[in-house]
Amino acid sequence: MPPAKKRARSYDPAKIRTAVLTQFGNVREAVRTLTPDQLALPTRLGDWTVRELAAHVTMAVETVSRNLEREEPAKPELALLDWPFATAARAGDIADGTRDLAAANPDLDALYARTEERLGRSLADAPGTRVLAARTGAITLADYLVTRTVELVVHTDDLNAAVPGLDIPYDRQALAACTRLLADALAAKAPGGSTEVRIPPYAVVQCVAGPRHTRGTPPSVVETDPLTWIRLATGRLAWAQALQDAHVSASGERADLSAHLPLMA
Repeated sequence: MPPAKKRARSYDPAKIRTAVLTQFGNVREAVRTLTPDQLALPTRLGDWTVRELAAHVTMAVETVSRNLEREEPAKPELALLDWPFATAARAGDIADGTRDLAAANPDLDALYARTEERLGRSLADAPGTRVLAARTGAITLADYLVTRTVELVVHTDDLNAAVPGLDIPYDRQALAACTRLLADALAAKAPGGSTEVRIPPYAVVQCVAGPRHTRGTPPSVVETDPLTWIRLATGRLAWAQALQDAHVSASGERADLSAHLPLMA
């Protein structure tokens, strides 16, 4: 008999809304301190500068307000766990739009202020069940806001990596939601129960096909911290490098996750 399908993880909609607003505010406070020289620094995202990366963060959040203004689809098409695998097709459009947005908005703080105000106003009365016509597929607002924690946390890390000493803080709820969604995406991509992936304090998932076990810990175990996991899942860090730098511990014959990573690129 096939194993029972795991129930999707649930997220507290009120906490997720607060997390999105808080993390966007954290980024805004840091961006307003950047000097022209810092804004011109390169990032690990191809040829994007810090200015372009900072502009992109507003784009990732503005999609909430913009999608709420569109006509509501009849029903959602995209489940939350489908989203990490649906983003790659739009990479070219996103890159072009980011460059245009950065060029058109030399005053980044003004751009952030407008985006923040629109987001707060848009979310004030919108129910989590509202379906959004997102470009990756129709999805509920509640699920889409969870995906925004991924965008915000990942790009917070990108900004911190690009600007020494910037140290933008991570909202705990945003970091937790991002970590959990990407961990669950791994379990969906590589279903099974032979490997346990631990990302304390936020997530534990079992994945990878292999010998069945009936109780206790699976024969293979992987453990890492949230930011290392997020970098692995999004292609910012290679599996071999993470092992070499001792940012990941892996034991057991099915503990090599390199064939399943990255989940998003």
